[in-house]
Amino acid sequence: MELRIADPMTGARLESRQVGEVWLRAPNVTRGYFNRPQETASALTGEGWLRTGDGGYVDEDGYLFLTDRIKDMIVSGGENVYPIEVEEILSQHPDVADVAVIGVPDERWGERVTALVVTRPGVGFSAEALVEFARPRLAGYKLPRTVELVPDLPRTPTGKVLKRELRRRYDAAGFAPNRHQLSV
Repeated sequence: MELRIADPMTGARLESRQVGEVWLRAPNVTRGYFNRPQETASALTGEGWLRTGDGGYVDEDGYLFLTDRIKDMIVSGGENVYPIEVEEILSQHPDVADVAVIGVPDERWGERVTALVVTRPGVGFSAEALVEFARPRLAGYKLPRTVELVPDLPRTPTGKVLKRELRRRYDAAGFAPNRHQLSV
């Protein structure tokens, strides 16, 4: 089996420790979807690589590390932001009980990094304090530009956050009263 980490936009091969989309190629990898040519065309390259939809990287020793789903990747100001990386940092804040990060359309940046935060009971939460907590731990383009307090996060029966549901709710709701726009 061959494995490649590729730029999800251009398909260019990436070097070790660069995050991109995991591609696979082998005789036992599917040749496509039965009677579904559009899905086959988007899942397979002309050279027979299967686009897995998973983000990841390979280290110098050849070990594969999975990071996030490519469809959840945020492109902000031309930079790729993987929500899981931002979520891991924000979840370390003592006032945060749960967090999800999504990209929302933004005229200036393409997409805006948006954090949906469930706070611990009885804390005085500050969106600005959360971003200041994250600032030394994340590159500037990865910092949330919007923080919204939410009572809970929608989840699958196995506990995975339903990001498509969050994006749908966010698109339908517009700006909410618990949303804090930040100048980062």
